[in-house]
Amino acid sequence: MKKRLIVAITGASGTIYGVRILEALKNLNVESHLVMSDSAKLTMAAETDYKSAQIEGLADFVHSAKNIGASISSGSFHTMGMVIAPCSIRTLSEIATGVTSSLVSRAADVILKERRRLVLLVRETPLHAGHLRSMTQVTEYGAIVMPPVPAFYAKPATLDEMVNHTVGRCLDLFDLDNNMVKRWDGMGGEK
Repeated sequence: MKKRLIVAITGASGTIYGVRILEALKNLNVESHLVMSDSAKLTMAAETDYKSAQIEGLADFVHSAKNIGASISSGSFHTMGMVIAPCSIRTLSEIATGVTSSLVSRAADVILKERRRLVLLVRETPLHAGHLRSMTQVTEYGAIVMPPVPAFYAKPATLDEMVNHTVGRCLDLFDLDNNMVKRWDGMGGEK
């Protein structure tokens, strides 16, 4: 069976993470199922030069965020899991409380109930106690909260390098080999 991954893009800042994940999945020959919120489309227009159609063109399958009956809303639809990049606080909160008002939160809920991998690139700062409690809740349910924090040990020279490193580390969580990460090999002097 071909590997499949659900990719959701929500309205938080950092839509480039979702775009870069879709590009990487295409290169890795992983079937991608994209769902973008309406807020994601607005944020993407403010942050990038991409049009929605271009992003949708990167995915193998595109699902409307309003289509609660889509294939990805069922546990019988087999996937490796789901990544939400970026993940808004609203989406995080819906997942934490089991509210499924859109296909994004419904698909995430299904991933958790099926005990598959759910990775949330939560993109917000600073955080208040409610945000932290929601992160704790989803972690207790089995999700991985992975804020897109730059790894300065990799000595990134460009924004692209920082985005790629984060995306590569995200793909690592799904055991997808990639060359996007500058791997740590120690401080030198090791024998």
